[in-house]
Amino acid sequence: MSSLLKNQQSIETTVDFDPFAEGELLLTAPATESQTEIWASVQMGSDANCAYNESQTLRLRGVLAVESLRSALQQLVLRHEALRTTISPDGTTLCIAESLVLEVPEIDLSGLNVAERETKVAQLRLAAVELPFNLEHGPLFRSQIVKLDPEEHLVIITAHHIICDGWSWAVMMPDLGNLYSALKQGEIPDLAAPERFSTYAIDRADAVDDEESIATEAYWLEQFAGAIPLVDLPTDRPRPPLRTFNSAREDWDLSPILVANLKQLGTKFSCSFMTTLLSGFEVWLYRLTGQEDLVVGVSAAGQAASELYNLVGHCVNLLPLRSQVDGTSSFSEYLQTRRLAVLDAYDRQQFTFGSLVQKLAIPRDASRIPLAPVLLNIDRALDTSQLPFDGLEVELYSNPRTYENFELFVNATEFAGKVTLECQYNTNLFDAETIQRRMAELETLLEGMVADPDRSISTLPLLPVSEQNLLAEWNQTGVSYSQASCIHQLVEAQVDRTPDEIAVSFENQHLTYRELNQKANQLAHYLCGLGVKPETLVGICCDRSLDMVLGVLGILKAGGAYVPLDPAYPQERIAFMADDARVHVLLTQSHLQADLPPSSAQIVCLDRDWNAISEVNNGSQPPITGVTAANLAYIIYTSGSTGKPKGVQIQHGSVVNLLESIRHQPGLTDRDTLLSVTTLSFDIASSEVFLPLIVGARLVLVSRDVAADGIQLIQAMEDAQATFMQPTPATWRLLLESGWEGSPNLKMVSTGEALPRDLADRLLPKGKELWNLYGPTETTIWSAGYQLAANGKPITIGQPIANTQLYILDRHLQPVPIGVPGELHIGGAGIARGYLNRPELTAEKFIPNPFSSDPDARLYKTGDLARWLPAGEVECLGRIDYQVKVRGFRIELGEIEANLLKSDAIKEAIVIVREDTPGEKVLVGYFVPATGTVDTAYAVIPELRQFLKASLPDFMVPTIFMVVEAMPLTPNGKVDRQALPKPDAVRRELAANYLAPRSEMEQEIANIWAEVLKVERIGIYDNFFELGGYSLLAIQIVSRMRKAFSVEILLPTLFEIPTIADLAARIETLRWVLQEEQFSQTGSDYEEGEL
Repeated sequence: MSSLLKNQQSIETTVDFDPFAEGELLLTAPATESQTEIWASVQMGSDANCAYNESQTLRLRGVLAVESLRSALQQLVLRHEALRTTISPDGTTLCIAESLVLEVPEIDLSGLNVAERETKVAQLRLAAVELPFNLEHGPLFRSQIVKLDPEEHLVIITAHHIICDGWSWAVMMPDLGNLYSALKQGEIPDLAAPERFSTYAIDRADAVDDEESIATEAYWLEQFAGAIPLVDLPTDRPRPPLRTFNSAREDWDLSPILVANLKQLGTKFSCSFMTTLLSGFEVWLYRLTGQEDLVVGVSAAGQAASELYNLVGHCVNLLPLRSQVDGTSSFSEYLQTRRLAVLDAYDRQQFTFGSLVQKLAIPRDASRIPLAPVLLNIDRALDTSQLPFDGLEVELYSNPRTYENFELFVNATEFAGKVTLECQYNTNLFDAETIQRRMAELETLLEGMVADPDRSISTLPLLPVSEQNLLAEWNQTGVSYSQASCIHQLVEAQVDRTPDEIAVSFENQHLTYRELNQKANQLAHYLCGLGVKPETLVGICCDRSLDMVLGVLGILKAGGAYVPLDPAYPQERIAFMADDARVHVLLTQSHLQADLPPSSAQIVCLDRDWNAISEVNNGSQPPITGVTAANLAYIIYTSGSTGKPKGVQIQHGSVVNLLESIRHQPGLTDRDTLLSVTTLSFDIASSEVFLPLIVGARLVLVSRDVAADGIQLIQAMEDAQATFMQPTPATWRLLLESGWEGSPNLKMVSTGEALPRDLADRLLPKGKELWNLYGPTETTIWSAGYQLAANGKPITIGQPIANTQLYILDRHLQPVPIGVPGELHIGGAGIARGYLNRPELTAEKFIPNPFSSDPDARLYKTGDLARWLPAGEVECLGRIDYQVKVRGFRIELGEIEANLLKSDAIKEAIVIVREDTPGEKVLVGYFVPATGTVDTAYAVIPELRQFLKASLPDFMVPTIFMVVEAMPLTPNGKVDRQALPKPDAVRRELAANYLAPRSEMEQEIANIWAEVLKVERIGIYDNFFELGGYSLLAIQIVSRMRKAFSVEILLPTLFEIPTIADLAARIETLRWVLQEEQFSQTGSDYEEGEL
């Protein structure tokens, strides 16, 4: 045993293993904190292990002395301690071998053709990064020589990150070149004595409690005092509930000119290239996420900090650099604030990332790496002059990993003035095309920064020209339409084409096109006599009937605009709308008049007063009113945030564009029958009424009672032989649950609110076609839509309809990239005039269109969160105000709802955030049970929690569940979230907070947990992470359970099933399986089971 080993024994960690089992050791030393953290991560499984494989390829052109190269690799291993190091089973001790014989196989591919050779090389490079190292038995460094032809070879060298870092490669490769050249020439290599990693590790252990380390810890804790940000990159797919490591890499080159300009910009403000690139990277993240508070991980080489410039080993520390980005400031201002912050962080780099995470109160999320999921590293590639392989041309490049710890790891490598962004990304979250697009956006942003560093961050260019052109192409929806016509004029044109066909039916009553037109003309003349003219607002409060259709058409023909007043509304609401609109005339029916609130409007009962109406004119011609497409057609009142409804003013031209667009797609012809089920106060009723009347189809109305009764509605559909319906998802679900077997000729349109995938899948086989149409009242019924297919893909809102543009913008009204969420803004022919009597709100929601050459063009801010998908469709992600933050996590409530609806136990589900106790925000899930009663449904809640945990991280599982008989609805049939009841004071799903262990095994597991977690009493359904557990404690628990139960329990098991009850059940099952295997196998065949 060496004297160095003897001198170190007093400070080394005691380990319960034989350090000489693998051969004679030179010495042992304590693993650094960073190495211990890597070891802990590796315990997650082989994927996590391979995420730490670092691999390089040397391409050597010329006559290679193969044996000299083998000897040089062997001497390289003997020269550097780290390359002969393995790790003790508990991850605390470095075992450094006296010697290590390195096997360097040679693979001869020279006999293959070029294509075969390239395929084989790709396989070898892939195998290099996908073969895990055994940290305990080693070796943790390997190499192979690949012969391509007599004068071209590859050398693939791979090392585990626990013994090697980026700085180490820059030491090893020149050393290897010098060793090869000397051996080839028969000389002794002229190399300085190597620095020992064991000395570095011991020094780090000694420094743990010194004043500098204490001050460094205080600095980092201060950086993350208060709320801790979580960088939430927009992903292509939902995040898996358990963190994954699957990865791929895309490379992107920044031109030498851009790199030179970035350096020049940095120099202007006394900033290094690293600080300048980091600042641009942070601004890019801000523009992608909309988050002003960000954390980016950067690597800091411990060799430089310790002045051990020739040291090989794992000395790197991950520094989580926090920044606050103000979009209104310029980049030059932001860059200057980062210079000192970055320098301060590098001055305090000797504090490990894992130590910081342990000391911070970060909410547990098993689906992602904590604090810093995004990493930026800057490497200076080795120049060929630094790779002195005698007689050979040398090229060095890295081998992309197929597993990665970070969601996004951008390694910027500089060589010959060019910077290559090696972008390693998680393939469970991102597609390659998305990463390529993001890198193009980063390059565009960097170019904008150097071109105009004084420009505000929020307006710096982000989208490359190709992406701008693509977005513009998707909005090329211009087509000709009857833009000078009014709605009633389109109906009149159809009357001339099919005067004697049935236009509208209700129960046993029918009107032909001629009859409808004549009666509407008569009513119009009568209304003109009452003073109705263009811009006059006329109220209509009628049951669904022929009178209702006659009323709205007559109002339009008189030049007026109709204001629907639903007779089912409370009197107070009707009174407010009539007063707010200052309705001049109010059309109604005699049986409703007594229930109307007092009004100054002239009351006209369409049934009682019809004789008087018909005497004014014979109805052969409409009155001449001077109404134009720019005049109001109707005002629809929608709910307002103030608690009072607001009136949306829609002009004729907007409705005409909508009707002519929808007649083509989804499409309605004179052979169709449209069954109308929607209240007139809901804007889609305008389409239900007028769309069939402009194409010659038949409009069939059903009463409110029939529309609300699934059985009666099915009968009405059959009686009418309906071929077109456009209700809300609630009505479609009502039909299915009432036993509707489908109508093969029915074109189904779902509208009004989001169409769940499960409902769509049930509807698709029931009819001819299924369409999802989207649009706020403020943009005239619908603005986008598409036909669904049975492909299981997420449901989108499709593409814009004719003469409509969709823009997805950030808070500074800048277009966001494809795939990035932003607020949906709508422009085009459907834009409403604004809100009646609400000029301030109109100015807030209807803004000038910065993308139009028309100075009068406007955009409507929908308040909907959406994103463009690569295929040119828009995915609506819910309301912006449904995006919430609970315990620091940003949550889309729609995602939880969608997962709840996948459960067979649930019929309908809504999730909201409540704060009934100030400062305590909790997720509350409301659901209507699929079967049983409200009381019996509470029994399924524990199962429901487990069901959600199978697809969602813990923080997205509602804290409280409430069972309701039915969801409260607004008059328009949408769920009224404000009316959902306050949760019960006593949570009925829990008989008690604590359930004691029921078996010896559960008790033994509980004892282990109590010891490790230092908790006195643990129930069998208590969640490990909710009790304060984290990765390192999980490793302790798993290790103890392995010994206690003689089963091979993997660390991810605890992440998957973090309760005592589930673990005990899993172990019992495994034991039973093992007993069965032992019964049929000899003792020599027995292997430990794996959990």
